[in-house]
Amino acid sequence: MSDTAVRPRKPAVRALTVRGVLALRSPAEIWYKPALSVVVASGVPNLLLHSFGRLDLVMYTMAGSLCALYGHNLPYARRAHTVLRVILGMAAGLAVSLVVGSLTDSTPVLIAVGALLAAVQKVFCDASRIGPPGNVIFAFVTSAALFAPQELGQVPGHMALMLAAGAFSWLVTAGPALWRREGPERLATARALDAASAYAEAPGPRTRHTAAAAIQAAWQALLAAGRSTPDRRALERLVVHAERALATAGHDDADGRTHPQVLRGWAARTRARGPVPAPPPAPGTVDQLFGVDAERAGRRIRRGRREARRGLLRALGPGSPVLPVGIRTLVGCALAGYASSALGVGHPYWAVVTAASVYQPNLSLSWSRGLQRTVGNLLGVLVFAAVLPLTRIGSLALVLCVLTLNFAAEALITRNYWLGSVAVTPMALLILEFGGTQPAGELVTDRALDTLVGVAVGFLAVIAVTNRPASGRVERALAAVGEARGRADGVIADPAAGAPALAAARRELTAALVELRDAGDVASGEWWQRALPEEELVEAEQAGHRTLAATARRQGLITLPAVNGAA
Repeated sequence: MSDTAVRPRKPAVRALTVRGVLALRSPAEIWYKPALSVVVASGVPNLLLHSFGRLDLVMYTMAGSLCALYGHNLPYARRAHTVLRVILGMAAGLAVSLVVGSLTDSTPVLIAVGALLAAVQKVFCDASRIGPPGNVIFAFVTSAALFAPQELGQVPGHMALMLAAGAFSWLVTAGPALWRREGPERLATARALDAASAYAEAPGPRTRHTAAAAIQAAWQALLAAGRSTPDRRALERLVVHAERALATAGHDDADGRTHPQVLRGWAARTRARGPVPAPPPAPGTVDQLFGVDAERAGRRIRRGRREARRGLLRALGPGSPVLPVGIRTLVGCALAGYASSALGVGHPYWAVVTAASVYQPNLSLSWSRGLQRTVGNLLGVLVFAAVLPLTRIGSLALVLCVLTLNFAAEALITRNYWLGSVAVTPMALLILEFGGTQPAGELVTDRALDTLVGVAVGFLAVIAVTNRPASGRVERALAAVGEARGRADGVIADPAAGAPALAAARRELTAALVELRDAGDVASGEWWQRALPEEELVEAEQAGHRTLAATARRQGLITLPAVNGAA
């Protein structure tokens, strides 16, 4: 990154263009895992209900089955806790929806409750960084349940079905730990090696940020994985080599261990089912450098939970950039539902869910998501019209079509959101068929209108409710980088500091730099906020990377006489 000073200016929102919004990406590396998980988690309950002739209850088991979509990038120890929280959160939202739906049939009241639930779900999903698919699944389930015919006495039984399906989903998502215990950590480490290889080949601000984020994610995965094992020790050593590549890019590599081809070879072997590569220690270091036992010991379960609660409270506190997005969701979902109802659409909760899906961290990303949702849903209703005759051959054909679309949605959505929506839309429409045959023309028309209304009104709420705290997040990230740099400088200057202290300081500073870049990217896509301190951002990144290089020299990862500019 150049040292040229950049004058602070008011952030200009990226042009709201359609270029590239619908472009297809390469499929995600593990796209098949959530796809297969949700098919198994929903297929077993659906087939059981089919055998009992009670497909009208599929909506309740589906609420628990969809929990199998979460946590697939997490180590199994953390995944088990995360999916459990998802199940409990889904149960809480579904219980509220079923009780309210059984007590009133007032459409305005139901829309208001649906919008409120969608806003709460959005805030908590963003604050806890629960990961994909985020709040949309919660909003889909709870909004649909609000408008489902319901008696109060039926609620306990329906909740029992949801919880039973949720428990089965938990087993499906946690089960692979029995035969591939370190699978998620291996994947995170391989991604770090690939990102470091890309940076070594083409050094630049973007590739450096990508590599730093991947390395930080790998360390987080290893720290959250539980007790140390020989394979995890080897993975830690590989991540240190990725760190070394990040520090030495652009400099001579005497031993060739940070050569891009070497890193890619290690990444390929790490992904494979064979043994984890066991490279020698990075030059000038000792084996203690590669263990994170000291840091792991400091993260006991109680302390980890306490820190997680504190982090959630900070994310929800005054000045949080999450709260304006929650207000956007509340206002946009409510207005979209009321507009749909005013137009006489028979399923206004679809507009609520569509609006909830639009809201991304900033205006630019919300614009892109709105376009993707519109294209995907409109194509999806055509797919629904095409497959509907097949599903009416028999109830088993309906079950199998829904499972196929479930798999297709997860297989395609990583290519682009609109492509996944092409499968999600007919799946959501076919779920209504479990309760009885619906007029096809009415469903197609309602879904198309709700999509247009939800996207239009939802995006207007993005413009009306500005996310001004996004620039405050940048200021906090700048302060965090300064504090992390100060602590790292203190560790570097301390002759008694050992390898664990240096490694911990390096990881803390890396995490702060990753957060700074993410905060800057989000704020640059917002509008109507304070000017971004761009010169400070540049200087903080440069100084932070110089300190990272200094910690690398102190650890013995590199032996350079000096660091020029941003290391």
